Amino acid sequence: MLKNVLIVVKDIEKSRKFYHDLFGLDLLLDNNGNMILTEGLVLQDAKIWAHFLGREIIPENNSCELYFEESDIEAFIKKLERLYPDVKYVNPLMTHSWGQKVVRFYDPDGNLIEVGTPM
Repeated sequence: MLKNVLIVVKDIEKSRKFYHDLFGLDLLLDNNGNMILTEGLVLQDAKIWAHFLGREIIPENNSCELYFEESDIEAFIKKLERLYPDVKYVNPLMTHSWGQKVVRFYDPDGNLIEVGTPM
């Protein structure tokens, strides 16, 4: 049973605010360098992760993404650009051949996010 998804962040409070501002995720537990947010997202301080892993953390590695859905994706993008004008896009709003609209961008730590309209 999958319990959580953990992502590594440099500034845990900045990341908590980012995920709250854009997706409404709230803090469930703050455990000194580990924050569990609603929907099962866990933020872990990069220093802790580097210590556990013993390896380099590679931002923008494009090996996985967090996927969210928004029915009014145009309004979401306006909110994203208003709150985080320096966001780095992987691809701007596009429409797949099956009709789904999606946008991909990085969070402040280079974790890939996709936001799409519901299927």
